[in-house]
Amino acid sequence: MSDNQPQPEQQLNIELTEDMADGKYANLAIITHSFAEFVIDFVNVMPNVPKAKVKSRIVMTPQHAKRLMRAMVDNVKRFEAQYGAIKEQETVTLPFNFGGPIAQA
Repeated sequence: MSDNQPQPEQQLNIELTEDMADGKYANLAIITHSFAEFVIDFVNVMPNVPKAKVKSRIVMTPQHAKRLMRAMVDNVKRFEAQYGAIKEQETVTLPFNFGGPIAQA
């Protein structure tokens, strides 16, 4: 087979279980990293409640984090093209420290 021949397209079947299909709501993402991985904690912060729980934690390689960033930028652009600009709210200052490096959401 020649190197110039197109490779057959591979498919990946992704299973979405019933308990995962509902998703988890989060209104805060705390992102930290080391030389080997990025950690994204998704949190649901409620007004006037001084404590919040991490709803989900995703750990990925720096390469996957960059791919996720590019995919998010692309999707936000497509969303705004269809629905208009997303208005950013004022920066929210949390009344508590999570004990890690300063993160951005």
